Amino acid sequence: MRKFLSKIKRSSMVEDEDDAGEEYLELNTDTEQSRQQKVSIRPYVLNDFSDVKPILDRLRENYTIALINIKPLKEKDLIELKRAINKLKKTTEAIEGDIAGFGDDYIVVAPSFAEIHRTSGSMKLEEE
Repeated sequence: MRKFLSKIKRSSMVEDEDDAGEEYLELNTDTEQSRQQKVSIRPYVLNDFSDVKPILDRLRENYTIALINIKPLKEKDLIELKRAINKLKKTTEAIEGDIAGFGDDYIVVAPSFAEIHRTSGSMKLEEE
């Protein structure tokens, strides 16, 4: 029985040595993949409530920090602005991101891996 087991052991070791020389790992050096991992900071302007959708789509990709100018919608319709901000807040919570207003006319939305530094001039947007 020992001879039989030693033969099996020796034969498997020989097969492993033969296979080891033939195996290799191919690395993908595709630059498109590395581009997807970069963080994109994008400016947006809210003219209408419908302008929120492309912002939300980008935020869900998790590689975008959105700088949103809310002044045009604020001057046009405050109710629509509140709806848009609530939609942004809900998506930000879903992606575990961070949202803050700075100045009177801008909002910043960041994904989960980024934190917005707050000073006395900025404020965290809270549920109303």
